[in-house]
Amino acid sequence: MSEQPALNVSALLGEAMSKSGLLWVEVPDARTWPAWHVWVEDTAYVVNGPGEQTLPWLPEEVRLVLRSKDTGGRLLTIRARTEVLEPGTPAWTAAAEALKASRLNAVDDCLTRWAQACTITALKPFDAPVEGPGSYAADDLRRAPVETSATTTRWRPWHWRGRAVRRSGG
Repeated sequence: MSEQPALNVSALLGEAMSKSGLLWVEVPDARTWPAWHVWVEDTAYVVNGPGEQTLPWLPEEVRLVLRSKDTGGRLLTIRARTEVLEPGTPAWTAAAEALKASRLNAVDDCLTRWAQACTITALKPFDAPVEGPGSYAADDLRRAPVETSATTTRWRPWHWRGRAVRRSGG
């Protein structure tokens, strides 16, 4: 009987956080939100507000669902403490610089905009993983998409000279 090698959770966490720019924030009694982040020294930083991603108010503790870069599937679920960083503090400045460096198409005034209208939150994982390789919950976490006014499933746009007719057997 062979034993499975011990899982190095900190290495797996660091690898999952640094390889993927997306994590899912599970808010208690609400839905799970996707968020782009930057991983610096055992802390994930997210920015939300006007012109950025939309996240709800985050309570003191959330769960982070990390995905595999290879398969896109759930890799690790871990609890994290949240801390809103105040603009002008050294922690805020370091987080904002890291976020700006990882942000595609960042504009020069993004730090000013973030300080005035956005929130930068530090997500600090702690404790043993809730789920990980070999210990996933039976629920696959799939949910129906959230209803928005942006959907076009019922309306078909007008086309000049109509739509092409599909012909079978030709």
